[in-house]
Amino acid sequence: MDTSAEQRAKDLGASGNVPKIARDQHAGLLAGKLVLGLRKWWPYYVMMAPGIIFFLVLHYYPIWEAKIAFEQLRIIPPNIWVGLKHFQTLLASPIFYQVLLNTLIISGMKLIFVFPVPIMVALMLNEVRGGSLRKFIQSAIYLPHFLSWVVIAGIFIAALSPSDGAVNQITGFFGMAPVSYMTDSGSIRWVLVFSEIWRSAGWDSLLYLAAIIAIDQQLYDAAEMDGANRWQKILHVTIPGITPTIATIFILNAGMFLSADLNQVINFQNDVVRSQIDIVDTYVYRIGLQTGEYSLATAAGLFKAVMGMILILMAHLVSKRLTGKGVW
Repeated sequence: MDTSAEQRAKDLGASGNVPKIARDQHAGLLAGKLVLGLRKWWPYYVMMAPGIIFFLVLHYYPIWEAKIAFEQLRIIPPNIWVGLKHFQTLLASPIFYQVLLNTLIISGMKLIFVFPVPIMVALMLNEVRGGSLRKFIQSAIYLPHFLSWVVIAGIFIAALSPSDGAVNQITGFFGMAPVSYMTDSGSIRWVLVFSEIWRSAGWDSLLYLAAIIAIDQQLYDAAEMDGANRWQKILHVTIPGITPTIATIFILNAGMFLSADLNQVINFQNDVVRSQIDIVDTYVYRIGLQTGEYSLATAAGLFKAVMGMILILMAHLVSKRLTGKGVW
């Protein structure tokens, strides 16, 4: 009796150890594969390390630290939890509503006038048959993307100068009075729009050109057999073929709707037109880094991020309803 009980206990103990042994063996195999992978591919991991560290430090760590939007920041921790106090202060400020309105206007102008330009550039480049001419045009329109906003702002300030700028000299030839575009409240937003087109239209067209290249050539052949001309091919083959790409980029741009490009605005901003192009990002920069109200600045940044996520979801749903295409 006792002998059989002891035998059953041994059998149970042995069977109970099997899963643990299997797990240990599996973990050992995974660790061995990981070490072998690191030894084999370590140069690539070293090259990836700066990018990974960049995203961890500047994108993922701030997500955790966004909690200071709900705290009263103290030099000596711990911080004091204040809940929605900073958001209430933010929404009670008339200045915040002004910068929010400026952001909506500038972003809306860019969405209407800038977003379609790369699509049109890609369609026109696709119709250029000469290889050398096409390469020259592409090189010329891609170049501004590699210039910083400091350089671009300097170019536009010089070109739009009321005294010796190229634009005013041309308009003056037709008898028009010179205009100080950089200090004119009615023109400065359009300067932002045109400078954005000049800088990004060529480079952004790469995505659409790649989508056009991926279109099945048989569709063009079939359209040609049906008697379609080049314009009809664009309208009925090319544009439907790049619609998913257009929808995806539009949705992603909707998420950045409240950004309006901080670097651009800072370089084009001056005291005369500040009230016209003061956006949410410049407001966050000013109250955060210049006045030291970090919690309030974080609350404004978090508000912008949440609104951006809502806009992405709305744009995705609208795109799915209208085109059947979305981000997912």
